[in-house]
Amino acid sequence: MKKLAALIALFQVLLLPAAAQAQDYVGARTVSTTSWVEEWDPVSESWVRVADDVDAANEPVTTITTHIVNGQVVSETTKIGAARYAVPLRAQPESKAIAQYGPFRVIDGKRAAVVGTTGPQSPLHFDAMMRDFPQLAVLELVDAGGTSHDIANLEVGRRIRAAGLTTHVPNGGSARSGGVELFLAGEKRTMAAGAQFAVHSWLDNYGRQPADFAPDAPANRLYLNYYVEMGMSEDRARSFYAMTNSVPHSSALWLKADDMQSWIKPEHSPIMAVQAQVRMALTEPLPTPEISVTPVTLSVMIETAPVIDYKDVTRLAVADTAISGAETS
Repeated sequence: MKKLAALIALFQVLLLPAAAQAQDYVGARTVSTTSWVEEWDPVSESWVRVADDVDAANEPVTTITTHIVNGQVVSETTKIGAARYAVPLRAQPESKAIAQYGPFRVIDGKRAAVVGTTGPQSPLHFDAMMRDFPQLAVLELVDAGGTSHDIANLEVGRRIRAAGLTTHVPNGGSARSGGVELFLAGEKRTMAAGAQFAVHSWLDNYGRQPADFAPDAPANRLYLNYYVEMGMSEDRARSFYAMTNSVPHSSALWLKADDMQSWIKPEHSPIMAVQAQVRMALTEPLPTPEISVTPVTLSVMIETAPVIDYKDVTRLAVADTAISGAETS
C-alpha cells in the first residue's frame, strides 16, 4: 500500500511541469458538423438516415468560424450537405402496402405510392418495383417529401415517364420539393382538390443555390432540360423554374391544386392558335350576298351593210381579165 502511494506521488510530481504548461497553452480544435436527412420507416419503426455516397462525393467547401470556449480558440468548420425536402403542413396517414421498395409502396397490382424521400438508390428501387409489378399504372404521391439526391431523383422521374405511369396526388397528399419533379413525370397527371405542393430552391454540396450560377449554366440547365422533357415549352420551363426558385432553400412556397393545374395545362403556340381560328372561320356558313338589279334600257344602232351587186362584180372581173390580156400581148 505504501509502495502504491509512493508511486502515485511520484507520478504527480512528474506531471506538474506538463500541467503548468497546459494552463498557459492556447489550443485549437476543429469541429466538423455534417447535416443529413432522416425518414421514418414504418416497417422497422425507426428513423432511417438517408445519405449520399460519401466516397463518390466531392469534398464540399467549408465555412469556418472562430470562437473562444473556456479560454481556448475553437475553429468550427461546418460542412453543408446537399438535400432538398420540405416538411408537410400536416401529418399524413401511413399507406397500406403489399410490398415496399425504398420510398415506393405497392398498394395493389395497379397502384403504388410514394411515402418518404428519394435517395441515391431510388432508381434501383423503382426498377425492382416495376420488375415485380409490371402492371402498375398509377403512382400516388401520398407523402413525397423531396430528395437527398437530385440527380437520382430526376432519373426516377424519367423512369416514371418511360413506364407511362399516371401520377396522382390524392386528397390530403403532397408532392414537395423534389417530389414535384416526380409529379411532373407522369404521362398523365391528376390531383384531388385537397392536394398540396411545395417548391423552393435547391442547394448543392457547396452551399450554392440557383442564383449563384448563370441562367444557362449546366447546374440550371439540368432542371430546365428536365421540364422540357416532361412536356413543357422552353418558355414555360423557364417560368416554372423561376417560380420554384422564388424562395430560398431554407423556406418553401406552398401551392394548392388550382395553382399547380395552371402549370400543367396544355400549351398552344401562336401559330396553332391562328390555325385553329382559321379552321373555325371556315366551318362557319358564309353570308348570302344581296344582289340588286337595276333595269337598264339599251339603245342599239344597227348599221346596214352595203349590198354588193354580183352583176357588177362579174363585169369588173371580166374587165380586169381583158386589161391583163392586153398587157401581156
